Amino acid sequence: MTGAAMRILIVDDEPLARKRLQTLLAECDARHQAAQASHAGEALALLTQPPAFDVVLLDIHMPGIDGMALAHQIQRLASPPAIIFVTAHAEHALSAFELEAADYLTKPVRRERLQQALGRVQRRHAPAATAPAADGPSLLVQDQGRTERIPLAEVLYVRAELKYLTLRTIARGYVIDGSLSELHEHHPQAFVRIHRNALVARHALRALERHPELEEGDGWAVRLSGTTELLPVSRRQVAAVRELLRGE
Repeated sequence: MTGAAMRILIVDDEPLARKRLQTLLAECDARHQAAQASHAGEALALLTQPPAFDVVLLDIHMPGIDGMALAHQIQRLASPPAIIFVTAHAEHALSAFELEAADYLTKPVRRERLQQALGRVQRRHAPAATAPAADGPSLLVQDQGRTERIPLAEVLYVRAELKYLTLRTIARGYVIDGSLSELHEHHPQAFVRIHRNALVARHALRALERHPELEEGDGWAVRLSGTTELLPVSRRQVAAVRELLRGE
């Protein structure tokens, strides 16, 4: 990844999880300096001593003080680092963004998503003269009388619902105009079609699973990072989705 090297603190009570994140960080940019903490007390001890950290990769479910409580303490520091939550549980996403977290990654973390999260932090702290105008490609949506720009990196899926489209991010959903075909045509590298009524973001694809209780697509569905929702995959798209996951 391009951009300045950062000092990053990995906070997770599981040694294997910390090791995996350390490996992914080195793959993102070998210049990043990473330290590790296995619990909140150890993390705060490191965060209150110079030199300062730029980012904390923070697990949520930990013994003792959990990640959410630790995040509140981090934000009270004189110069708090950016927080990227890294967890196996998607249900805390709304609470995370209320804490103004830079991002919310679900395990197993993919290198592409980690790169995007770190890039978002770097852009937030870039000098005004050199900072880009937006976080890469985005979509314009009308929301309660105002126009809002949604970065494609934050979109999980877009689904056709009768006469409109529903766009979903980790934080919330939006109703947008247009058609799935037009959206896919304009952003072919961002989305993959899984069904005639649904596009999912390539960066959010986590797994292809069989769920016999689902009526559509012979029970095949995709699981996405950032949500517990399962999206049915049509029979004709199963092979393409499986191949994409293998390629990632």
